[in-house]
Amino acid sequence: MVRLGGGSVRDHDEPQSGGDEHGASRSHEPAPAPATDPWKGFRGVMAGALIMEAITVLLALPVVAAVGGGLEWWSTAYLVVLAAVMVVGSGLQRRPWAIPFNLGLQVFVMAGTFIHLSIGIIGIVFAAVWVFILVLRADVRKRMEMGLLPSQRTENQG
Repeated sequence: MVRLGGGSVRDHDEPQSGGDEHGASRSHEPAPAPATDPWKGFRGVMAGALIMEAITVLLALPVVAAVGGGLEWWSTAYLVVLAAVMVVGSGLQRRPWAIPFNLGLQVFVMAGTFIHLSIGIIGIVFAAVWVFILVLRADVRKRMEMGLLPSQRTENQG
């Protein structure tokens, strides 16, 4: 503890600038709003993941046809409609229900195991991708609340 001239007391480890080692303020003041919308880029990541998943599901059609003993009309329709819903869903990522929608699609992809095991494996792989996307979402939210996003830094924080 160090006693300052005005009678106030400060710990040695506390930064003098009023922020922590990352430049964020420890006070109870809310962090400044980001200059750019971090969720816009995040929605783009989610839309891109859905498009990649739709492409992967469609690319599985010839594999299932050749290796899986052929495709029936219902299994082809299931996979094509599922991929189409993913493509349409990629444009709906601004909606508040987008994340539950995306996770719900994973259930339908994993249910594709009844068509062929490879479809279920695709579902498991992309479920892991969506879990990682949720981890990134939590990290962005935490950094935004703490004021640590690059677009939240002020001029004097260097």
